[in-house]
Amino acid sequence: MKKLYAIDSSGFVRRRREKKLKRRKKHKASILQEKGSPCYLCMKMRPHYEWKRAVHEHHIFGGSNRDKSEAEGLKVYLCLEHHISGKEAVHNNAEMMKVLRQDGQRAFEKTHTREEFMKLFGKNYLEETGG
Repeated sequence: MKKLYAIDSSGFVRRRREKKLKRRKKHKASILQEKGSPCYLCMKMRPHYEWKRAVHEHHIFGGSNRDKSEAEGLKVYLCLEHHISGKEAVHNNAEMMKVLRQDGQRAFEKTHTREEFMKLFGKNYLEETGG
């Protein structure tokens, strides 16, 4: 049985404070790929024998949209070369970032509408072609 009261250093009897457990945010799994699979961009751009192990989790929509990206599962797993250090790294190459954002929007729109995407992220990353 827990003691509800304790004597503090000054000799007074005080009610014990119960420790509050911090609630961890539940992170949604990626809607683009399974965790533990090879690098997303390696799989998309290279022959099978050149695929590298994914070591970093990358949120497709970062900055102020990072929490939304996490909540919707808009993240991919990348190798070091495609995440930070290479010429094709998403943090160094705007074209690669655009590819991921377009793939993320397409995946989101499989279960939601374009209007919902626009309301959440404020921009359409899929270029409309034609008149």
